[in-house]
Amino acid sequence: MFYQILLQIFQKLNNERTVSAAYHILRGKRSGQTIQDVGLFQLHNYFGLLPKLPRATFDEAVSTFLQYSWLIMQESGHYSMKKLGLQRAAQTPSFLFDGWHYRGNEQVFFARLSLVVQSLSYQKEGIRSFSPISKDTQVQSWVRAFLQDQQYQSGHLQQQLLDECLRVFATLAVSESNKQLALYRLSGYSLPGWTWQQLSIERKETVLDSQLAFIELLHTLLNEVHATNNYPLLGKIAEELRVKALLTDSTQQTAYLYDQGYSIEQIVQIRKLKQSTIEDHLVEIAMNEPNFSIGPFVSYEEAEKVWQASKQYQTKKLKALHEVVNDLSYFQLRLVLAKGEV
Repeated sequence: MFYQILLQIFQKLNNERTVSAAYHILRGKRSGQTIQDVGLFQLHNYFGLLPKLPRATFDEAVSTFLQYSWLIMQESGHYSMKKLGLQRAAQTPSFLFDGWHYRGNEQVFFARLSLVVQSLSYQKEGIRSFSPISKDTQVQSWVRAFLQDQQYQSGHLQQQLLDECLRVFATLAVSESNKQLALYRLSGYSLPGWTWQQLSIERKETVLDSQLAFIELLHTLLNEVHATNNYPLLGKIAEELRVKALLTDSTQQTAYLYDQGYSIEQIVQIRKLKQSTIEDHLVEIAMNEPNFSIGPFVSYEEAEKVWQASKQYQTKKLKALHEVVNDLSYFQLRLVLAKGEV
């Protein structure tokens, strides 16, 4: 699965970025360039998918792609996909990731759920003391409050949670073998969860591929839970884990000032930042806020010229577009690309 994901990302960034751009997207780097790449190349589902992905693991995959003649590298770090690589990318399946809205928080959800299940399992056996499956003190505090709020000592919570889990799993458009990942990872009284090594051996795949299948399952489950009010307990366990503030903190401050009517120059003075940084923020706002208008910076006709040039030369590289539409600044070009086609 990891190779298939990389092929899809490389296909979208083909001839436009370095291989490192794909790495930063998977890690969820919060830089202006990476955020813009996500929007420009529609890679939201893969953003922040693997926050702890080692660079060595990524580089090893790139080396394999080169050996398979899927990619060709330039000294600058830019790459081009060869015909065989494009064919393999076209054969990859569609995935159900939603990295943009979770960014690793799906692991917090499962840590909460795992500890709730473990606690209820021991409670059923009448055992009050046990070694918690999650060592995260925040998760432990959250679960303790959740159990008390749900009056777990009445004995009804276990069946209610089981019913919700069975119902939500029945709706998910993922394979049965991937659904079982959640079951095997859970722990209970005298029943430890499987390790990733055990699961990967059982599934005959790499540990990373098993983990990615698990992440896809959790994203699908969380989106189903958030889409309806049919799962009150799971909804409570998933609370505050879906990212709503899509802008970086610094960009939110710039957005507030801009909404108050301040100009770029005034915001630069107020925030004591470089103009290029404020421009980065406005590009990020254009990408994420549907109601943000780029009209004060670029006309409809100018934006149309940019998109016509992008189509004609099949590129979104700023340097190439600037050579064609040289009456616009790089900032204006970035705004147009971030906002989307007019």
